[in-house]
Amino acid sequence: MGYYEICSKYKNFEWEQIFGAISEDDVEKAIASEDVGVKGFMALLSPAAQTLLEKAARRSHEITLRNFGRTIQLYTPMYLSNYCDNSCVYCGFNTNNKIERRALTLKEVREEAGSIASTGLKTILILTGESRQMSPISYIKDCVRVLKEYFSSISIEIYPLTETEYSLLVSTGVDGLTIYQEVYEEDIYNRMHPSGPKSSYRFRLDAPERGAESGMRSVNIGALFGLGGWRKEAFLLGLHAKYLQDKFHDTEIGVSIPRIRRQALYHVGTGQAGGFKAPYAVSDKNIVQIIVSLRLFLPRIGITVSTREDASFRESLVPLGVTKMSAGSTTRVGGRIVAREEREGAEQFEILDKRSVEEIKRMLESKDYQPVLKDWTCLR
Repeated sequence: MGYYEICSKYKNFEWEQIFGAISEDDVEKAIASEDVGVKGFMALLSPAAQTLLEKAARRSHEITLRNFGRTIQLYTPMYLSNYCDNSCVYCGFNTNNKIERRALTLKEVREEAGSIASTGLKTILILTGESRQMSPISYIKDCVRVLKEYFSSISIEIYPLTETEYSLLVSTGVDGLTIYQEVYEEDIYNRMHPSGPKSSYRFRLDAPERGAESGMRSVNIGALFGLGGWRKEAFLLGLHAKYLQDKFHDTEIGVSIPRIRRQALYHVGTGQAGGFKAPYAVSDKNIVQIIVSLRLFLPRIGITVSTREDASFRESLVPLGVTKMSAGSTTRVGGRIVAREEREGAEQFEILDKRSVEEIKRMLESKDYQPVLKDWTCLR
C-alpha cells in the first residue's frame, strides 16, 4: 500500500468534530508517551493541546537534545532557473506571471558557487522552476558537476522525476531530494495547480518514494501551510514522513514547515502587481504546535525552518525541535552575483530573515548551539 492509499483513508474525515472531541487528558498522555502513535499525534495537534503547549515544547526540547544534541545544520538555496510551465496560483514563478526568465550559464553557476563557498557552507540546495524543456536533466547534471567542486552535499528541489532520472542524478553527485506536496487535500491541490505538469497530484505525491528508491541519502518533504487547514495538513505531512521512515530505514527523512509568504504576482494582460492571499490563517503559535507535535510523534525526524520566517521567530524555534536552517538565502536566480552587479531579478517569494551565514552562526553560538556547515561527503 502506497501513501496515496493511506492518505485517501482520511479524505472524508470529519476533522473539526474529531479534533474537537480530544480532551486535555488525551494530550497529557501523548506528551508523556515514549511512543505517541497516530492517535497521540492527532491529540498533540488538537485545540485541546494549545493550553499544554509549553509542556509539549519542553518535552520536544528534551527529545531533540537526546537525538541530535545541540547542533543545527546550515545550508543555503541556489536558484539555477526560474522558467516554469505551471500556473500555481500562489507562486511568483507562475508561467503566466510577467517576469524576467533566465537560467544560469555554467560560468555563472561557478561564480555563484564560489560566492556561497566563501562563507564556509558545504551543503547546498539547488532549485529550478518546473520546466523540463528549459531546465532539462542534462542541464542539471552539468550544474551538479560544477557544484561538486565546491560542496560536499548537493540536494535538489526541482520538478518531480522518474526513479530512473533520480538515479541518474544520484550517480552524478546529488545526495538529497527536497519536494513539497504543497497541500495534501486533493481538492485544494487541484484548485491551486490548475494547469501544467504539477497538476498531477499523484505523480508528485509519490516522488519522495521514487527518490528514496533511487538511493538518495536524504529526502525532505513539506506542506505549504496556509493553503489548507493547518491541523489536517500537519497530520497528513506527519503520516507521510512516518510512511517514508518506516519503509526506507537507510534514508534520512526530514520535514519542512514553510508558510505562505508574499509573492511577486502580476495580473495577466495588465501587467499590474497583484498578489495571493492564503485561504487559511497560520499563526506563530500554530507553527510551534506543528513543530513540537512532529518531534514527539517522530523523534528522529529532521525539521527545517526556512527564511520565510522572520529572524526573532526563527531564533525562538531553535530549542523546540529544529535541526536544520537556511542562511544567507535568496530566491532570485543568481541572487549573489546579481546583487553584486546591482541588477534586479524576480523572486519566488519574500524572504523575512535576510541574515548572512556568519550572522546565523553567531546567533546559534550565542545560544550554545553548534552550527554545522558540513556533515557529509559524497564519494561519487
